[in-house]
Amino acid sequence: MLRSALAVLAALAASPAAHADFTGKTIKIGVLNDQSGLYADLAGPGSVLAAKMAVEEMGGKIGDTPIEVVFADHQNKPDIGSNIVRQWIDVDGVDVIVDVPTSSVALAVSAVVKEKNKVFLASGPGSSDLTGKACSPNTVHWTYDTYALAHTTGQAEVAAGGKSWFFLTADYAFGQALERDTTAVVKAAGGEVLGGVKHPLNTTDFSSFLLQAQSSKAQVIGLANAGGDTINSIKAASEFGIVKGGQKLAGLLVFVTDIHALGLQTAQGLLLSESFYWDRDAKTRAWSKKWSEKMGGKKPSMVQAGVYASVLHYLKALKALKSDADGKAVVDEMKKLHTDDTLFGKGVIRADGRKIHPMYLYEVKKPADSKGEWDLYKLVKEIPGDQAFRPEKEGNCSLIAGSTPAPAAAPAAPAAAPAAKPDAGSAK
Repeated sequence: MLRSALAVLAALAASPAAHADFTGKTIKIGVLNDQSGLYADLAGPGSVLAAKMAVEEMGGKIGDTPIEVVFADHQNKPDIGSNIVRQWIDVDGVDVIVDVPTSSVALAVSAVVKEKNKVFLASGPGSSDLTGKACSPNTVHWTYDTYALAHTTGQAEVAAGGKSWFFLTADYAFGQALERDTTAVVKAAGGEVLGGVKHPLNTTDFSSFLLQAQSSKAQVIGLANAGGDTINSIKAASEFGIVKGGQKLAGLLVFVTDIHALGLQTAQGLLLSESFYWDRDAKTRAWSKKWSEKMGGKKPSMVQAGVYASVLHYLKALKALKSDADGKAVVDEMKKLHTDDTLFGKGVIRADGRKIHPMYLYEVKKPADSKGEWDLYKLVKEIPGDQAFRPEKEGNCSLIAGSTPAPAAAPAAPAAAPAAKPDAGSAK
């Protein structure tokens, strides 16, 4: 009897649950994004749902340790985002920060996460600096970046004859990085940039900016903005008759939610790039249907899909590692595991933290070609990941030996003044 009891105790001690080293009594995931502003549709509550769906797929726990999702609104301000993350990590026991659209906020969050040795899964932000000069061993940049956008949409516009450009740029880290990376593509193809104008984040009146773009006589007006700013600038351009006047708009970052808001009558013919589209294949349709049923019939953006895929991969790494105590070690484990997921297909996470998968160039359908409310895109071209994303050694990432310095980015806009503490919530 004694031998049998000892054998059972030994077996329990050797079990994965017994050896698991999870900090606190819960694996806690913090979704940080814009819950009510210009990026709420492409991220917001839909990203929280996506994270919860990944948790549900893992059975809601790893071993005997439950998984919890909390969320907060960073209001697109770096100081607010940083303060939330410090509170989450130091007081609330959050293990991983997820999503974080708005690159200026994401760059600040990445620095805090590295300092605290936790994990940052970036789905929403675009700046390629996150895996370049600002790379971190604790950050994985999952969904897209400004280099990939420039080398899909930007390159396609240049190939179609758009040799002269004028940029309409959101005045913060993302817009500056997107203008920089697209400018490099234009000039490499023998084109020229005739000028540009920067606008504040969350602008409602684009008339003065578009008049400057119109007067430049550039063949292409590059929209280096996103979300509500892209929607408003395209609407205003339509009212000004810019496309009818012979100039072309290049939506360098456009989401399915933007096109739905604009309508096909306004957006038809626009070229754009995505790493995920809900109607791409049977697997994306099946997952999107589950997400859509809980979101009132809406369809997910690539950012929301990226939250799901990155969280699921993170949880698989925790299960394999049996610990979340060392954030860098968790990211190292994520880099070892294959990323053959249902939404982005086969891929890898490189040493610089860049998730590699295909990008897709789409054209917005004409109204007559659409079969339904969310039937918005026609596939033009698939770009393999190793062609879409920046070569690892060209990013000036300190994690990569022999990395070649990339062109310097314009300085980020100063952090906004402190504002009232945002609403926050949690969901199991």
